[in-house]
Amino acid sequence: MSKRPQKIVVIGGGTGSYNVLLGLKKYDVRLTAVVSMMDSGGSTGRLRDEFGFLPPGDVRRCLAALSRDTGLLRALFEYRFNRGSGLSGHSFGNLFLTVLRDITGSDAEAIKEAGKILNVGGHVLPVTIANCQLGAILENGQVVVGESNISVPKHDPSLRIKKLFSIPGVRVFKEAERSILEADKIVIGPGDLYTSILSNVIVGGVKPAILKSRARKIYVCNIMTKKGETAGFKAADFIRELEKYLGKGIVHKIVCNKAVPAGPLLKKYAAEGASFVAPDSGDRRVVKADLLGGRDLARHDPDKLARVLFNL
Repeated sequence: MSKRPQKIVVIGGGTGSYNVLLGLKKYDVRLTAVVSMMDSGGSTGRLRDEFGFLPPGDVRRCLAALSRDTGLLRALFEYRFNRGSGLSGHSFGNLFLTVLRDITGSDAEAIKEAGKILNVGGHVLPVTIANCQLGAILENGQVVVGESNISVPKHDPSLRIKKLFSIPGVRVFKEAERSILEADKIVIGPGDLYTSILSNVIVGGVKPAILKSRARKIYVCNIMTKKGETAGFKAADFIRELEKYLGKGIVHKIVCNKAVPAGPLLKKYAAEGASFVAPDSGDRRVVKADLLGGRDLARHDPDKLARVLFNL
């Protein structure tokens, strides 16, 4: 009897989920991306403000990653306008999803139809279909509202985030909840800890679904820190913060990159207030591997990461 494909759910958003999906789709797996819906910056933020729909940016990246079409169609979806008073800065994929939302009358239906057009091998699901904003309470008691204001801080970036919440409180999208409950593996991360990862976990119903799921739960730690969110963090700090929201001992394996980026690249990141995340944790769950990819950016190599995740 042939073995059925692993059902893998990737929870996150942004470039992190893109790289995980890009690598894993080459294996015999059934992929579902559960994506954060609190993005409020750039093209996504402008469209959200003007149309009042859910933010399309992270959904667009995941759809592009899972597309079986590696040529013109995917390039079109990822195309970003660099001129034009109204279009400059907008991604064609974001505009496309906004139009589909207007036609179908539903964010979930728009994503589903976009998946058909892009010939997506898997599913992309919003973590919630309710319109909400991300909020954070800093260690000095200051409250910051809006994902973009947390991600690109206008406040003192050295202040740690004490608590994350959504405004208003929202519930998990039923299809996303079902995918988590039925998964064989749940991959959390990589990605900005508060704005891409924990912004999913704080949605009502997500934590209980992860706890109830019999899936193998895996956390992929970031390669670099981020100014305003995780400055000065080591792997142990990322794990501590994740478990603060998810609960201790819930994650079965923690995947950490052990390859240090080249000196010039580290200097480039240092100028932006970011540093290498040392895999310092002595936690027995930690799996260390060379996962570094690219020359200009310190990001996970999709193939190296997928190999580790598939074989865990």
